[in-house]
Amino acid sequence: MRIIKGANLVLMFLLELGVIAGAAAWGFTLDGSTVLRVVAGVIAPLLFIAMWALFGAAGDARFRLRGPWRIALELIWFGGGAVAWGAAAGAVIGALFFALWAINALLRYLGDGTLQVEVPKARAAQR
Repeated sequence: MRIIKGANLVLMFLLELGVIAGAAAWGFTLDGSTVLRVVAGVIAPLLFIAMWALFGAAGDARFRLRGPWRIALELIWFGGGAVAWGAAAGAVIGALFFALWAINALLRYLGDGTLQVEVPKARAAQR
């Protein structure tokens, strides 16, 4: 079970990076001027990063969300990444991205009873 949990945490990290990459891909593939594409390709990932740092980061989120608020955050964040991938690379890619997140979230919920990822505290004996 530890191997599955660890692999699922790695998948979550890769999905987090995927949201940022999807936001950038969406921005850089917009129809419009080069300036618009560059600005959108830089600003969109920064907005997603700020949102995750404030509300979703496992160890040091400024405002930790739990329960239905955590579910809403992940739906907005990973759903936004899926929409961005869908707009940039096609609906199948976006749907696949969202499906991977849904499987990841289900496994986290079944394993821990929550979507919240807890960072283990260092043991005093290890110092």
